[in-house]
Amino acid sequence: MDYEKFKESVKEDLGKMLKTRGLTVNIQEHHMEKLNSSYDALTITPEDSNIGVNANLSAMYSAVEDGQSYSKMLTSAVNKITEGLRNTPNVDIQDLTNYEVMKDKLSIDVVSAERNAEMLLNIPHERIEDMAVVYRLVLDKNDSGNGTVLITNKLMEQFGVTKEQLHADAMLNAPEIRPSEIRGMSEVLSEIMGVEMPPGMDTQDEKMFVATVPDKIHGAGVIAYPNFFEEAAEKIGGDYYVLPSSIHEVLLVKDNGDMSVKDLEAMVRDVNETQVAPEEQLTDHVYHYDCKEHVFEMADKYESRLAEKEAEGRDSDKDSLLGNLKAKKEEVAKEVSDKTSKEVKNKSREGETL
Repeated sequence: MDYEKFKESVKEDLGKMLKTRGLTVNIQEHHMEKLNSSYDALTITPEDSNIGVNANLSAMYSAVEDGQSYSKMLTSAVNKITEGLRNTPNVDIQDLTNYEVMKDKLSIDVVSAERNAEMLLNIPHERIEDMAVVYRLVLDKNDSGNGTVLITNKLMEQFGVTKEQLHADAMLNAPEIRPSEIRGMSEVLSEIMGVEMPPGMDTQDEKMFVATVPDKIHGAGVIAYPNFFEEAAEKIGGDYYVLPSSIHEVLLVKDNGDMSVKDLEAMVRDVNETQVAPEEQLTDHVYHYDCKEHVFEMADKYESRLAEKEAEGRDSDKDSLLGNLKAKKEEVAKEVSDKTSKEVKNKSREGETL
């Protein structure tokens, strides 16, 4: 089906089907620019409301192109839209520009700075290695995806606050409304499979941990929380690698020498290519936290820093050895000089005696 005809048909049919469910709506077509993705969308707004939901028109078309029937695609879309409209948070539009009201809803995400470079030009953010910390308003407790608002430069200006103030408030509020969770992989897998943890399993036995938030949505942002790295190091028991599993969580792997950085990077790339949707990918890189130096950095930087330290240590040992040899040489020379002086004095005395 031609894409333009498809769009017109979907708009008309969605309106009719929603009306049979008691929903009279306005449907507007536009292009959505979101972090990690962009797509054509339909915004469906009830006639008696200013808040609606977005339906991914591009994804609908792809589903039909991939073989799904038009009617099945449409029914699925209507079900999602209906659920979204029913769960739309009750928010006063005027409050959305009132910072004193909204700052208690501040949360944070982390995204790839490279993949979102153009969009980040219009979004307040802070860099953390090759990632960007961005800010959201969580409008409902479940954070179902349609209950958050990404803060743009324009919205920040309407708030009348600086980026520094926004960041400081988000760092205080985000851990309160969406606290971090760090759990061993065994516990997570047991929960997923609905089985009990192995008897006697202890945190010390874990080599991999999952860090996210309670609802497990946009949970990778916990790495930007104050003191997160230190708290994770205490739980894990030392240095660790950070693997960007997705925008929803990160994996923390003990730095115990079992796996090389190359192996970990290969794992991240493979998972991104085969298991994580493009719009949910974070980065393809591996990171490291050094608990002694309190440094979070890309793993290759850590290896370079470690190599430099080892080289400096070798140079220091070499300098120390040379210094010791020089000191010993000077000591021997002094002993020889003292001995020679003593012999000369003794000979002088012998001459006087004669």
